[in-house]
Amino acid sequence: MRAPAMTPVLRIVVLLIGAATIARSQDWPGPARDWNGFARHDFEVDGSSCYVVKPKHPAPGNPWVWRARFPNYHREADVILLARGFHIARINTDGMLGSPRAMKHWDAFYSFMIKNGLAKRVALHGVSRGGLFVYGFASRHPERVACVYADTPVCDVKSWPGGKGNGLGHAGTWRALLKEYGFTEKQALDYAGNPIDTLEPIARARIPILHIVSLTDKVVPPAENTFLVAKRYQELGGAMEVIVVKAGTQKSNGHHFAHPDNLRVADFIERHASAAPKGTDYFVPRGSLNNSRITFEATKKGRVAFLGGSITQNRGWRDLTKAYLKRRFPDTAFEFIDAGISSTGSTPGAFRLHRDVLSKGKVDLLFEEAAVNDLHNMRSNTEMTRGMEGIIRHARASNPAMDVVVMHFVDPHHMTDYRAGKTPTVIAHHEAVAAHHDITTIHLSREVTERVDAGQFTWEKDFRNLHPSPYGQRLYAATIRRTLSAAWAEPRAGNTKVVSHPAKREPLDAFSYDRAKLISPNAVGESNGFVMVDRCDPRADGVRGGVRAGFVNVPMLVGMKPGARFEFAFEGRAIGLFVAAGPDAGIIEYRIDDGEWKKRDLFTKWSRGLHIPWAYVLESELDGQAHTLTVRTADGKNPSSKGHACRIVNLLVNE
Repeated sequence: MRAPAMTPVLRIVVLLIGAATIARSQDWPGPARDWNGFARHDFEVDGSSCYVVKPKHPAPGNPWVWRARFPNYHREADVILLARGFHIARINTDGMLGSPRAMKHWDAFYSFMIKNGLAKRVALHGVSRGGLFVYGFASRHPERVACVYADTPVCDVKSWPGGKGNGLGHAGTWRALLKEYGFTEKQALDYAGNPIDTLEPIARARIPILHIVSLTDKVVPPAENTFLVAKRYQELGGAMEVIVVKAGTQKSNGHHFAHPDNLRVADFIERHASAAPKGTDYFVPRGSLNNSRITFEATKKGRVAFLGGSITQNRGWRDLTKAYLKRRFPDTAFEFIDAGISSTGSTPGAFRLHRDVLSKGKVDLLFEEAAVNDLHNMRSNTEMTRGMEGIIRHARASNPAMDVVVMHFVDPHHMTDYRAGKTPTVIAHHEAVAAHHDITTIHLSREVTERVDAGQFTWEKDFRNLHPSPYGQRLYAATIRRTLSAAWAEPRAGNTKVVSHPAKREPLDAFSYDRAKLISPNAVGESNGFVMVDRCDPRADGVRGGVRAGFVNVPMLVGMKPGARFEFAFEGRAIGLFVAAGPDAGIIEYRIDDGEWKKRDLFTKWSRGLHIPWAYVLESELDGQAHTLTVRTADGKNPSSKGHACRIVNLLVNE
């Protein structure tokens, strides 16, 4: 069995993550040599050869993975984890088959590693017969183990090397095992120290387990090993995931195969073996995300939407998350809705949700982000709540079973707040909405801050800025994957029923934009001086500046001179304008019905060089009855503006 050579009232929700321990670079004995671009040190402990592979930037708390047998088999996850700051370590007890003699060497190696500054709780990785080692150690010392990952593991010596079931067995290794353990044949068959027999202390410690197996494995048949462990572990209340590969290679009798998802393994280990207190991470799980999983697995179809600003529109974490979903559900045909538009936050997101997302069909899983743009677009505290709650309530009204995840991406201003011991205002408001509606949130802003401060990477060189580098995009995607993996860790137990999420009786804010829609400017009634332009390019008027997709070469209602005027009849609680506010943006005057005239300057701090998409909610606390909006362009203008332009892409109505 040889393996081939080869991660209302503001309710501020604070993550339960302890202060990050500053990781230090270790000085290990023995000369260093290259191992996949990292430094490997070889030395001896307790008379056995050992090695440690060092990360270039240790993660907070110095987490580590302890490999048992066949340490080079499926090592891709090790490389991923090294890049995330994990150490990889091993002691060579290869011929001891997890015996008490091997465990004495393991105890000595563990003590050595802890004295040298590595985390007290380790992730164990056992391949094939390595399962005997990792389960032997975990059952003896569950307090020392963060999680167990096992690859085609031996879980019962009667199955392998004994060959007493349906497996091939291995006569030579069976004789070696009898000698190593000092067993007679009968004692070996009666042995109660197999992994299948020693799960209770591991389950009592709530140690998470992940196995990967091949259904055609004739060497270590999963029915006699992994599947038996899974059944017993779950009966004991333990959490265990199993990745199933349909077939291994014919040459190996199904025992070897190309790994289908090393990222899932790396994410599993990072989720459970990081420096965060056990059971926590940079996300807050609320409610359930099981409906999307059930849909993906049972119907073999899935529709997933991504709503947000430029960090969502740009390539990176979104594409990596799509790839994860395809790997996690390989038989599912996905439709992905890319609804990111640069410069837009929760208020414009709420109004364009129907057009850009919900109109595409029933959505099973929605990712939403707005923390960065709500900050930079200077949305008020009220708007932060009404925009985010509007998105969530409208989404759930369209499909009560829809799973929703809200992400808080990083911004330097957020980092300053976290370092001062404060939750950033926009994140606090979005969290209050998410908590009220039982929505899972991911705190990427806090994660980046703590990891930068722990010295794992730098903001300027590694992460770059609020539009992350490829490294930052991978970090975002990894945490999103860990969030989903945690939500989907428990077996479905045959449940294929999608259920509606519990609905809150009252919104946090009665004027949240939960029935928000975009209305075509063609719906405008009486107008004088405003003209419909079928394919409006703001730059065609001689005003230079950048443009955004969806806000150039589209129909716009345009008024260029003071005194232009129009009326619009509507029914709703809020009314506003979605405009392209460029270098020549003017000032408008408006009123509702025969009310007093009010002013709104359309020129933003970004308008000097960009025809920026901007949602102006003019009135947001109306009675929901029939009203008439009158708009006219004013004589005055912003001192920085070059004109009086009002280019309306849509009217905004919260019905």
